[in-house]
Amino acid sequence: MADPRGFMKFEREEPKKRAKDERAGDWREVYAQSSSDERNKQVRTQATRCMDCGIPFCHSSSSGCPLGNLIPEWNDLVRQGHWAAASERLHATNNFPEFTGKLCPAPCESGCVLSISPLSAGPVAIKRIEATIAEQSWEMGIVAPQVAEVSSGQRVAVVGSGPAGLAAAQQLTRAGHEVTVFERDDRLGGLLRYGIPEFKMEKKHLDRRLAQLRKEGTQFVTGCEVGVDITVEELRARFDAVVLAVGALRGRDDHSTEGRGLEGIHLAMEHLVPANKQCEGDGPSPLDAHGKHVVIIGGGDTGADSYGTAVRQGAASITQLDQYPMPPTTRDDDRSPWPTWPYILRTYPAHEEGGERKFGVAVRRFVGDENGHVRGIELQHVRVSRDPETGVRQVVPVNDAIEEIPADLVLLAIGFEGVEQMRLLDDLGLELTKRGTLSCGPDWQTEAPGVFVCGDAHRGASLVVWAIAEGRSVANAVDTYLTGASDLPAPVHPTALPLAVV
Repeated sequence: MADPRGFMKFEREEPKKRAKDERAGDWREVYAQSSSDERNKQVRTQATRCMDCGIPFCHSSSSGCPLGNLIPEWNDLVRQGHWAAASERLHATNNFPEFTGKLCPAPCESGCVLSISPLSAGPVAIKRIEATIAEQSWEMGIVAPQVAEVSSGQRVAVVGSGPAGLAAAQQLTRAGHEVTVFERDDRLGGLLRYGIPEFKMEKKHLDRRLAQLRKEGTQFVTGCEVGVDITVEELRARFDAVVLAVGALRGRDDHSTEGRGLEGIHLAMEHLVPANKQCEGDGPSPLDAHGKHVVIIGGGDTGADSYGTAVRQGAASITQLDQYPMPPTTRDDDRSPWPTWPYILRTYPAHEEGGERKFGVAVRRFVGDENGHVRGIELQHVRVSRDPETGVRQVVPVNDAIEEIPADLVLLAIGFEGVEQMRLLDDLGLELTKRGTLSCGPDWQTEAPGVFVCGDAHRGASLVVWAIAEGRSVANAVDTYLTGASDLPAPVHPTALPLAVV
């Protein structure tokens, strides 16, 4: 069993980052590389802090991991140095632990019993342990293609190659179906490829996993927009089932603010995608922040990604704006009691590299120059509340004071409104919900027979761990639809919602 006093012997230790000046000057991952022996020794110590608490909230889909990762099991295996067994337990529930180990905000750690009391020195470093198991698995040659022994003779089309689509494709291929993944971009990976900056996850990790999928038999078609380059009629004729994993890439805009039409104001993804393409070797980004005063509106993950990208492009200054007041640095038990996702200040590595954040402010108007290009932003301090009767969010200035800050490049990172309009949906006869998503029944099937949906297209913009969980679940549903039964795991139900809203 686990060491019940491990958390008393050892404190939580974060992985070391490279020096700020060093990492801001390149696109490699933020965290410092160490030898395998040193890394594994540190992580075995961190795994010893897992205390076999009896009721592991960390792998509950409602308060921790939607994949149901067997966290206490592989923590104890790591503690004992049984890396191969830990890898087997980790991969039993998660197709891509190297993705989640780098990109997931770790709701499992918020659900850790050690998060209850500040005297415990913090939760178990689950995310760090997961990432290390994944890397050690590749280094030891444990990760190998799993080729189906028997073919079902059934064909499945997966539209979209993000984490949900890739998880569904891998599961269905391993079940013996002939799977083809269609991707409209020139490279595979969806937001993993073009939305996540290289300094958060180097794309060699994605390419390594894609090579495994290919060896297992999954086929890929890039540069193909389903509904245009291949018609729905052709798709239906060639495949016995279709999985829609098209994401929720329709960015939220701000058309109501005066000056929005000025040049130099863009959605954040218009900045991130060409920056990632430049890292792929496609030439300079047309939206480079070099020498510019950059203002990022929005305080979430996408805003932080644009922040770090602007640092590496050599911005003259970076300012990130958030309408809400600065959150507390520790959990408020009244507002977000354990084991829910805590409302606290989250500082990303990019925020340590320069620039500043302003809280409790909103844009009054964008100021332009004589050429119609943005040159500044007028700000007001505001208070955000909700109407007690309608629930509508209200942003109200607290006074008449106005502050103007310089801005040559403004990036809107204020969220996503759902699935993009596309001919594919029209030809399938599918309509979006009020939330901008695609609905489905309890079997993950849309109103179009034989057409299933998963990931952000179903639940709205969410976490990579939810995308993988839904991809695995929809694979079970498709396998059942094609064969009458399935042994594939289904970690979440279509109606599942996290208690921790991230």
